[in-house]
Amino acid sequence: MAGRYFDQWEVGDRLTHEIRRTVTETDNLLFSTMTHNPQPLHIDAEAARASEFGQILVNGTFTFALMIGLSVGDTTLGTLVANLGYDKLVHPRPVFLGDTLRAESEVVELKESRSRPNAGIVTFAHRLLNQRDEIVCQCLRMALLHKVPTA
Repeated sequence: MAGRYFDQWEVGDRLTHEIRRTVTETDNLLFSTMTHNPQPLHIDAEAARASEFGQILVNGTFTFALMIGLSVGDTTLGTLVANLGYDKLVHPRPVFLGDTLRAESEVVELKESRSRPNAGIVTFAHRLLNQRDEIVCQCLRMALLHKVPTA
């Protein structure tokens, strides 16, 4: 199991996730189609060329989902009870087709669960960076994690 239990985290723990991903036109088109997002900036090359960006922008919700997905293996895989929420989600820079993205995470808060004595809440600050080390997405994620099982 790759994820850590609640009581194995400390505030200030930092991770650079090894898996990177180059975003393709297929990724963007399929995600936009699956989520019924007809925004021309995501799916219409001519409209995108006429925009201030001059090219297709990658769907922001795909960018966010990829950031979380890249982090799961090192943070919550096998220890998660539930994701409780996301906060302060921002996209400071656009993502374009062909960008290669990588994620980083930091533990910014730990809180015992009041309703579940066998679990606690870890707040992660996730960041997604492109090949130029520019932050393209970031957020806080509150994850309810199991504690180390007792024998």
